[in-house]
Amino acid sequence: MSDTDSLTDALQAISVSTELIEEELKPHLDIILSAQLGKQKDIAVQIAKSGILPILAQALQNKTSLSCQISLLLAEMAREGAVRGLCIEAGLVKVLVPHLDSSEPEMLLNTGRAIGRICFDNPYQQDQLVHSGVILKLVSIMRKYPENDPLVNVCVLALCNLADLDSARTALIEVDVGDVLIFQLKRAPDAERQHIILEILSSLAENDILKFQFVESGVPEALSELIRGLQGCSDPPTLCSVKIASNLIVSLLLGDESMEKCFGEGSGMVYQDVLSWLQSSNTQLQLSGALALANFARNDSNCVKMMDLGVVPHILTMLEQHIDEGDVSVLHAGLSALRNLAIPATNKVRMMDVAERIKSLLRSDMPPVQFKLLGTLRMIVDGREEAAVVLGTDAALLCRVTEWCEAKDHVGLRGEASRLLSALIRHSRRPGVIHAIVKADGIRHLISMSKSEHVIMQNEALVALAIASTINIESVKDLFTTEVLATLKKMLEDPTGTAEVKYNALCLICSLANSGVMNAELEEVNMKDSLKKLTDHSNSQLAAQASSAVALLGDAS
Repeated sequence: MSDTDSLTDALQAISVSTELIEEELKPHLDIILSAQLGKQKDIAVQIAKSGILPILAQALQNKTSLSCQISLLLAEMAREGAVRGLCIEAGLVKVLVPHLDSSEPEMLLNTGRAIGRICFDNPYQQDQLVHSGVILKLVSIMRKYPENDPLVNVCVLALCNLADLDSARTALIEVDVGDVLIFQLKRAPDAERQHIILEILSSLAENDILKFQFVESGVPEALSELIRGLQGCSDPPTLCSVKIASNLIVSLLLGDESMEKCFGEGSGMVYQDVLSWLQSSNTQLQLSGALALANFARNDSNCVKMMDLGVVPHILTMLEQHIDEGDVSVLHAGLSALRNLAIPATNKVRMMDVAERIKSLLRSDMPPVQFKLLGTLRMIVDGREEAAVVLGTDAALLCRVTEWCEAKDHVGLRGEASRLLSALIRHSRRPGVIHAIVKADGIRHLISMSKSEHVIMQNEALVALAIASTINIESVKDLFTTEVLATLKKMLEDPTGTAEVKYNALCLICSLANSGVMNAELEEVNMKDSLKKLTDHSNSQLAAQASSAVALLGDAS
């Protein structure tokens, strides 16, 4: 009899059997399994359509001695996508799941493979698996057989397929999966296993509770140790592992408690390793290092400590490596970290020690980098008169900043450049700074900024212009044309304008009126009428300022 005839007879015998007599079924099952393992073309579909699947389901449900052989057969058959739907229709998934509680590793292996392949790329079935308790079973298997690589591989593949499901993440909260995954990550025999485990951790870390559990389980330290061991290797699989692991550390640092634990007052292993990444030849590690440092620098206490530990020169060295033709993402991340570090008042003073190195970065021709650099400089002068004077009288700096005020293709860069000019005036209030900005043709950019659709920018510009006109009206008066004054008048009359904008516009008008050299121009646009309308405004501060302006114009006339 040919193999084909033997298979046909075996399928026929099982499909018509009315009783599950194991001794009778086994010879037929042996023939079917042998045919399947022989990988004959379309054999799996032939078996699935023969009508034996319900019989196999019943045998699995009864937990007969044939269960292990049946699960192996199903695992092999389910390699074919056309078979999976038929297996699901026959109820095989439901009867396979209880076998994940078996005490036999071979049964666990065959069952895990069968379930994994049948439910592959089927979100509904995967969600049903989770609700049937499969998560707990998978983690239990990994705890019980941590050295059984084939079995562990089946479990991590299953978890990888389920990790994106919210139901799976909720179930995993209850089983403290972090320590299990880290143990397997440390003993992973190859890069492929590493990647799978790292992908699981990355997906699960999107859940805030799991993220915190991972930190408590020592996941960041394990990842940092992994990266340390892989540095120096340049093969693609290793570089991929480094990228996933370093990105995951950055993600884990987003939680405040997680970040503080990893920081460890500046002595934490993760923080120390992250700092070393800045000096790596691996651009991805430099990027992750800069992003991680920006996360560590999220509160004043950490920023001051990081400054004490000398983090800024490390960041600047990395930035200098990339500033000409380097990686824009690294530059962007490094400047974000630098900006965060400049927020505490004590750090602003110390930042001036490296001001020349920071200013040297101005040569960059990349708008995203220029944008971040301007924000960093603005943060350094915030509330610091000395810093504002030093930077505000630097002709080369002002020339570059006013150049960026006219950036045609980058609105954010234009805005940030104008905001820095405003900050230099507001925080210095010095004639020398105003003279330098006028000489650099910066005042006209502040006038443009005062018309911004963003209220905060309007206010900053109006305050700076009021200060400039108070201190040195002669140098700025020619820029306050009739058109500009008409714009100020419209601000006062705008029914949708905020009280703060109107108030700052009034301060500027008072400054212009008080100088005595702009009276004719103010009268020409009939400014007094607009001012009188605000003298009974519901905002008492605004009304008082309007009355002061009216009085100034009255006295002048």
